[in-house]
Amino acid sequence: MVLPIYDDNPFKLPHRPFVTWGLIALNFVIFFVELGVGNGVQEMVFRFGLVPAAFVGDGTVEGALPPSLTLFTYMFLHSDIFHIFGNMIFLWVFGDNVEEALGRLRFVLFYLGCGSLGALAFVASDPHAEVPLIGASGAISGTVIAYVMLRPCAKITVLVSIIPLRLSAYWVVGAFVVMQFISLGSASASEVAYWAHIGGMGAGVVLMLLLRPDGVKLFECIRPDQVPVGPAASMPDASRWPGAPPYRDRR
Repeated sequence: MVLPIYDDNPFKLPHRPFVTWGLIALNFVIFFVELGVGNGVQEMVFRFGLVPAAFVGDGTVEGALPPSLTLFTYMFLHSDIFHIFGNMIFLWVFGDNVEEALGRLRFVLFYLGCGSLGALAFVASDPHAEVPLIGASGAISGTVIAYVMLRPCAKITVLVSIIPLRLSAYWVVGAFVVMQFISLGSASASEVAYWAHIGGMGAGVVLMLLLRPDGVKLFECIRPDQVPVGPAASMPDASRWPGAPPYRDRR
């Protein structure tokens, strides 16, 4: 198991990531509501979760929201503490950077778009399923992909089992992507909706390209300043010459 816990944020945030924090808080509030309803949690899941069979018109779920609305409500429900914690730690590590790049409103549209398109991918994979889809994984998968599109070389501290490692984002996200496709073979026997993950990743690529503001560069690697070598290293600092004009280092 690979769990991200911290990233070397390459942005100098001009504002706090209130949308990311708000999404995390909202998910936890709804999870605590689930815990509070006790035996009624199953009814809550069927009412607000996405049931593929109901979505394609094969049947109805008594008391459920209109299927089109469950494309959005499903992503705020989680099955247990491990489910919500795993999703929210990914959002905590990766979401603020994507919010910074897109801006708050566009990030809301991006997050909900990735989640809903991930759900549609899950429905397409098994349109007659009667088990409800819940969880933020589709939206989180899109956010992770957007992050690596922005800063593939940013350093991320991850826990591999219990061992902390500091790796470039493209290794961490690359391993995440590969594992989703490898796990598809066991998707039918698993409680994890891997098709929603893959749909969310595809949506993340497309929506990042569509929503990216002008001036936001993709695949920009952040590397430490290079120490000059050779003749340039021995040249005097021009700023110290008498009468030398000011200049700006453009490295």
